[in-house]
Amino acid sequence: MVKHLLIVGLIGLIAARPGVAQPRPVTRAEALASALASGPRLAVARADSGAAAAGLALAREFANPVIGFQYTEDTPRHHYSFDLPLDFPWQRSARVGSARAARDAALHRYAFERASIAYDVDTTYTRALAGAARAGLSARSARDADSLLTLARLRRDAGDASELDVQLALVSAGQLANVAAADSSDATTALLAVQAAMGLPSGTPAIALADTLDAGSPPTTVSGDTPLLVRAAEAQAQSAERTLSFERRSLFTAPALSLGYDSHDPSGTGGKVLPMIGLGLQVPLFNQNRGAIRLATAERDRAQAELAMARIEAGLARSRTERGLAVAQERLARSSRLVGAADRIAALSLLAYREGAAALPAVLEAQRTAREALIQYFEDVTAVRNAVGLLHLLTLTEGRSDR
Repeated sequence: MVKHLLIVGLIGLIAARPGVAQPRPVTRAEALASALASGPRLAVARADSGAAAAGLALAREFANPVIGFQYTEDTPRHHYSFDLPLDFPWQRSARVGSARAARDAALHRYAFERASIAYDVDTTYTRALAGAARAGLSARSARDADSLLTLARLRRDAGDASELDVQLALVSAGQLANVAAADSSDATTALLAVQAAMGLPSGTPAIALADTLDAGSPPTTVSGDTPLLVRAAEAQAQSAERTLSFERRSLFTAPALSLGYDSHDPSGTGGKVLPMIGLGLQVPLFNQNRGAIRLATAERDRAQAELAMARIEAGLARSRTERGLAVAQERLARSSRLVGAADRIAALSLLAYREGAAALPAVLEAQRTAREALIQYFEDVTAVRNAVGLLHLLTLTEGRSDR
């Protein structure tokens, strides 16, 4: 029954006019691949991770040496130097460690953004499927209402029904036709939303939904696994801590070793080469790097607070989603048992009126009950599917990929 309604709804959405190309069938996986390939959200996250990787490469670089030449009037007149900046190991390790942690945080955020896009596409696709199924149900209900109106007129003409039955059937048919038109428009809008998520023009329907409406399966998580967003916050806090260590170790900047020689001394030594060696070290007389240390301390405290908040919010969101999923699954289990009965009610009520075994108001009420039961089923499947997708997103860890 449900599969039949989905097919009816999809046919209503993708029916093409003469001379218009048929829409291309698209699965969930194809919609996701298109969104990841052309979506601007992922491009921004990719640029952030690329910038963080560049920051790590920059932190690992060594300063270039400086070659100098000087000419003076006093002797010796020619001075050649080769200045080589030195890098303290304790400063370099802190600088590189901070950049590496920042890169890890950016990679975790990139992976989460990718999963978030997948969740949005999956949710949009599910809503489009539910809209197509509801449009198919509304179209069938409108056709049944027209059949019921025809029967009421035939029975009235035969003297088996009153004018009241005809008017009731007429009003019901008009209302269901309006509902069918509205549901068809909503289904088309949902389909265009899928196209927009894929990065396709969304003016007119160009695709058809190839998958079926299903509830999906919850993720299998291991106790103790850390969600990606918490991992990102932990890496950011580690980066801030290493930055603070670097600033504290930067009271004395790295020295510069200078090697060279002097030449061209017309008096005394003549053309003899005079070697030169020197060591330059900055003296923290006026600036003890207090401002940079205070700024790094504030950034460290902020990163630690954001980490604590990320852990609390992750636990709360997961708990809330799990409770919502359990409730949605219970509702789906109940509504699933009513789908077959609702379908039989819709068919038997029309048969009963045709054979004169039921009054028209009872038939209309039975069909309304059956229609509401089927609509509730579509809504419950959608709720379960979306809750499952959100739980996949919230519990995604570094060692698990659901897409």
